This record gives sequence, structure tokens and C-alpha cells, in this order.
Amino acid sequence: MIALMTQNLSSLIQEAVNKVHEITSFSPEIAITLGSGLGPLADDIDIAAAISYADIPGFAVSSAPGHVGQLILGTLAGKKVVAMKGRVHLYEGISAAEAAFPIRVMHALGAHSLIVSNACGGLNPNWRAGDLMLQLDFINLTGDNPLIGPNDDKLGPRFPIMFDCYDPAYIELARKVALSENIELREGIYLAMSGPSYSTRAELRMFRNLGADTVGMSTVHEVTVARHEGMSVLGLSSVTDMAIPDSGHHASGTEVLETATRTGPVFRQLVKAILAKL
Repeated sequence: MIALMTQNLSSLIQEAVNKVHEITSFSPEIAITLGSGLGPLADDIDIAAAISYADIPGFAVSSAPGHVGQLILGTLAGKKVVAMKGRVHLYEGISAAEAAFPIRVMHALGAHSLIVSNACGGLNPNWRAGDLMLQLDFINLTGDNPLIGPNDDKLGPRFPIMFDCYDPAYIELARKVALSENIELREGIYLAMSGPSYSTRAELRMFRNLGADTVGMSTVHEVTVARHEGMSVLGLSSVTDMAIPDSGHHASGTEVLETATRTGPVFRQLVKAILAKL
């Protein structure tokens, strides 16, 4: 497990930045986190450098299916980007702070904005597997927060405000781009739990009653740290299965990845069109 003691967090971030700079001097503007089955977007990047998480100080190594575990730096849709090809999750045995540590490094490399994506289960009965969702807000039921512990004021405030955790201007831009690209884009609330087990029927009913439209096992800690660092955030989800409590079937992990792969081309089209206008 990574030792992320707050008293040396800044130095660990700098150590990771120095390692990246040993490989490339590329300076990104926008960070992208690619969730389950969405990694192929990284293949569209004009790559300046691709670095394994194992080679970057402070990065946990991704072990989840569909998460390659590479930091990609390069140009996409005319923008300088740094992309996480796969992420790490609490269920892999790490803390929220460790899961979100790459966001701090990408910010320190120069990224002022974050586009965060995930594959998730749909709770809204009016939706279907294969839909894309614009994240309007989130509910954190993972039982952890990446800001627990002493605060480093050089990185962000002790009590960051999470109203508008997703940037209102970015939300409006995504709406306009989806319309111009003729892409149906749902809008809703993302709820995160720790995993790795999928939810029970009773839990799914509770999530829906809380106001959630989708459920997953990631994202919220990355967004929290991005806002702590002062980054503007846009969240997009691929609804890879319908987690309806009274349904007779719950998708397997394999089915989730298959759906994410199938919807990948539309997801890539949307992200690239948004990037071009950021």
C-alpha cells in the first residue's frame, strides 16, 4: 500500500512529476480519466509519452479488468491532454486518497480541468443499457473521503465547497455539443459505493430513493480531489447495464465491459467534440 502521509504529500506529488518529466517535457492542459471499457479513447491521442503506473512514484497499480494502468500524454482534438488509461478503486485495497492521487499529479503537470468518465449501472427505469449520462452531481456512499487527515493548505482548503462539483459551464457545453453531434445524452446523479460486490435489491431500491440515476464504484474521490485542487470538472458516464432491483437479471462484469466497448465509439465522438470546444 502507498504511504500517502499528508506531511509529505506535496513532496510525493513532486517526485511523481519529476519522474514524468524525466520521460517527457510535455505540459498538458486537460486531464482525462477513462473508466472500464473506455480506455480505447487513449488510442486516438497523438502520444508524446505513455508511462506505466508502476513506474510513477505514489501511483497504485491498476488490477481491475479493462484498466490498462498507463498515463498517456499527448494531443487529442487539438488539446494537450494527460489521460489515465484505467484507474484504481477502493476495492483493490487502497484508500480514497490513494485512488485520487493521480489527479493531484495531473494537476501539478499543468492540467487545469478534468474530464472524468466511468461505466455504471442504470437505476432510472426510463433508461437503457448503452445510454450516455452527463453527471450533474454525485452521492458518496463509499465510506471514505480523500481529504480525511491533516490538510495541506498549499494544495487546497480544509473545507472545499462541493456545490457545483461539476462545472456549470462545462455541463452546458456538453449539452450543446451532444445536440450538435446528434448524440442522446441523459442527465442525472451518480452514486458511488466501494464494491467489489454488486448491490443487493434492497440497496438498489435505497439508492433510487436517495435520488440516484446510476451507481458505480469510482469517480467521486477523483472529483473531490480535483475540486480541492481548484480544477474544473466535467463528468460523463456510460450506462453499461440496468441495475433494476425487481429485474430477473443483473449483468456480470464481462457483460459490463462488452457494453462499454460497444458504446465506446459514441463516447469517443462526444469527448473529442467537447474537447475541441473547451
